[in-house]
Amino acid sequence: MPRIALIHATVVSMDSTETAFSHLWPEAETFHLLDSSLSTDRANAGKLTDDLSKRIIGMAEYAAERGVDGVLYCCSAFGPAIEAAADANSVPVLKPNEAMFESALDLGGNLVMLVTFKDSIGSMEQEFAKMKAARGSDATLRSVLVEGARDAIDRGDAETHNRLIAEAAQKVSDCSAVLLAHFSMDRARAAVADAIDVPVLSPPSESVTHLSKTL
Repeated sequence: MPRIALIHATVVSMDSTETAFSHLWPEAETFHLLDSSLSTDRANAGKLTDDLSKRIIGMAEYAAERGVDGVLYCCSAFGPAIEAAADANSVPVLKPNEAMFESALDLGGNLVMLVTFKDSIGSMEQEFAKMKAARGSDATLRSVLVEGARDAIDRGDAETHNRLIAEAAQKVSDCSAVLLAHFSMDRARAAVADAIDVPVLSPPSESVTHLSKTL
């Protein structure tokens, strides 16, 4: 039974991740590591600081000491630090959007990524550009910030969160797929899929599928 550590910077990403594992890879043994101050400190800093990077890397080190077979980061604003954590560990370490971006590049065309945490946009776009260049793809990615959705889910209003994201998806035109940037957005995937007629990709399901195949 593979043992997977799930690393979070916000509590709202935990349920979606657990649901994806229960549906797609129930044989895996998972446990959650949460530092909810990371998200707040990242927003206050306005950038990925050395201290934040050390904390992100340290969580993977803690997980490795527990004897895991893989690590999945579920927080999307810490890309370079997660890459450093992957380089420092012998077990597979998966970035939050890595598997989703691979699937999106398989589709190609004009991709739209809906985002609820604006401070994550820069690192995610850089990650996509790097993966796109490595594959020689001509796909494009446009990020759209869904105002108010993050505040809604933080106060426990999933209905408003999902509605705002679905409405934003409906306003998108001329795209080959819609990507939901964060693990916490997976709860809106069904509403988005009902609102549009192109594929909808989200990090939890893509990540779990990727990890199950890798391990």
